Amino acid sequence: MDKTNRRDFAKSTAGALALSSAPLIVTRGALAANDALQHAVIGVGGQGSNHVKRFSQAGADCRVMAVCDVDPERREAAAALTPEPGAVKKVGDYRRILDDPGVHSVSIATPDHWHAKIAIEALMAGKHVYVEKPCCHNIAEGELLVKAAKRYGRCVQHGTQSRSGDGIIKAIAMMRDGLIGTVRAAKAINHQLRELIGKVEPEPAPGGVNYDLWLGPAPEHPFTRNRWRYNWHWFWDYGTGDAGNDGIHQIDVARWGLGVTTPRAAHGCGAQLYYDDDHQTPDTQTVVFDFETRHLIYEMRLWTDYPLEGHDNGNVFYGDEGELEIGRKGCVVTRIGEEPRKLGGGSNLDAHVRNFIDCALADDPGGLNAPIEEGFLSASLSHFANINTRVGRSLFIERDGEGIRFRDDDEANKLLTREYRSGYELPQLG
Repeated sequence: MDKTNRRDFAKSTAGALALSSAPLIVTRGALAANDALQHAVIGVGGQGSNHVKRFSQAGADCRVMAVCDVDPERREAAAALTPEPGAVKKVGDYRRILDDPGVHSVSIATPDHWHAKIAIEALMAGKHVYVEKPCCHNIAEGELLVKAAKRYGRCVQHGTQSRSGDGIIKAIAMMRDGLIGTVRAAKAINHQLRELIGKVEPEPAPGGVNYDLWLGPAPEHPFTRNRWRYNWHWFWDYGTGDAGNDGIHQIDVARWGLGVTTPRAAHGCGAQLYYDDDHQTPDTQTVVFDFETRHLIYEMRLWTDYPLEGHDNGNVFYGDEGELEIGRKGCVVTRIGEEPRKLGGGSNLDAHVRNFIDCALADDPGGLNAPIEEGFLSASLSHFANINTRVGRSLFIERDGEGIRFRDDDEANKLLTREYRSGYELPQLG
């Protein structure tokens, strides 16, 4: 899409996409009792392709009817993952998905800088939304998405699938009932080995790829292989580093287990201690979120392999009568003076997908395991960690009628939002 077309599109859709003070009436077909959920996946890279498989295998009451990506190679590969590849629509522009009244729900597994914009527009088009983590590229987007979800009353599931793991649900309930005594601190641990990506020069985008549309809200920049496919995570224009990529899973479980919402402060630091390449985001972060009576500690090291400290990526809750570990090996409690005891398994993506499908079919956002309100609270902690790293000082967090702000810190407050490229602005709430 060229610049002229972007401007024309923005003008022609400004009225349709603006949220007025009165609820927008959207046209959608009501799901009859025996109807299947007609689902589309927008963004079919690694996790998006996983969505195609999981939704396709979810049962007869759900059908993946369309896949969408700016990359034709990925569209073809994703369609091939469905039971009837020839019947799946392969779409290059997400707006054609949202325009289709036959689509009941969408997954959004694009790069982070597209998540909130597409999710809000999908809600306005009457779709239920499963949005991958983090739900937003910045705090202002997340606040807008939460408001839009409330305005339109559709299901918005956040892709933090640990909330659908039966073992984790059980372990957290037992902890809150006193399993390890009074819990005053938790660690969210993200340590793994992410390889160096090197330094590369600009080159033409792959044939058939709509690179301008891929950039979307982000500033114009020449195509490079390091800003493409998975490596976009490591550039501030598109991604949120590993705090928003993998660390958000551990942050979400820690916040959930502690029963906390927004911290009053974030103290810490982040740096590149290992990378010397095209990475912009840190490979090392240590941030303490102060919830007054409880602390949530985020530790990220991307230059060490599993396992460390006796466990893999996951969480440790510290009580005065023991500790609870939640990781990829499941949930293990160790009470003082007792042997470790396994309580159950860990994360469950299939159950998370199933929960979303059931709620969408019932048109019941109240049944979601990871509603967007909770998803945004956890995503905001990832953003606080990154802003702390970028400005190099503690953040003191306040809420007012305008939303989240940092006290006496204009530089940090500028990072609560971003500049949007013409034609790719967010819809506005009335």
